[in-house]
Amino acid sequence: MYEPKWDGFRGALVVGRRGHGLWSRQGNDMTDRFPDVAAAAGDQVEVGTVLDGELVIWNGSRLDFDLLQRRLVNPGKKATTLAARHPASFMLFDVLAVDGRDLRNQTLQQRREVMELLAKGWCPPLQLSPGTRHEVTAREWFVDYRPAGIEGLVVKGATQRYRPGRREWVKVKSRETQEVIIGAVTGPITRPGTVVAGLVPDGDLVIVGKSVPLSRSQAASLATVLEPGRPEHPWRDEVSSSRFGASRTR
Repeated sequence: MYEPKWDGFRGALVVGRRGHGLWSRQGNDMTDRFPDVAAAAGDQVEVGTVLDGELVIWNGSRLDFDLLQRRLVNPGKKATTLAARHPASFMLFDVLAVDGRDLRNQTLQQRREVMELLAKGWCPPLQLSPGTRHEVTAREWFVDYRPAGIEGLVVKGATQRYRPGRREWVKVKSRETQEVIIGAVTGPITRPGTVVAGLVPDGDLVIVGKSVPLSRSQAASLATVLEPGRPEHPWRDEVSSSRFGASRTR
């Protein structure tokens, strides 16, 4: 069974007689971080159901992990405001229980059939993650879904039972390569710490990220070809670290 690898946060939706909740893999309660998803579960999912899936947030036609992280650290009223601004989605890819009945000993193919029946009556933010047993289709997804921020594919055995705590899925990540301009380094040019990369999307050289820390040998080799920035260099000598790890580039 081939499924998209979502750029999101794994979670379990539990709907019981005493209420419903959303939990992380580490057992943390995330219900107040995602009130939109929790409310939909209470309205659309039958009591006694446990669902496994991925929390994601769409920003236009692309997934946005930065927006998802904001939801993870903002509970209460702030989460409600963020939910109204950027709603989350729960992409279901497994079901552990229905009507209080444990399904973990059933095969993935059997559980998939149950999921498809459940999802017929759903509407966003609850959605069934696409799945196929055809390799040709999966290879098309691998390419076609990349612009939307899909990280690749998850390959699962159709006859596998659900085994908590065991890593039995194969994750095939999609990788893209792109030429960049080394516009700067962090640290002194005699002992650079990381490489700062830039691109010229609209005529201006903008920062797009930095490398992992350089090893001693890499730093020593790079130092032999580095020169101080000239007055015409478009970047300042110092830039805020907030430029790294965020979606903005300017």
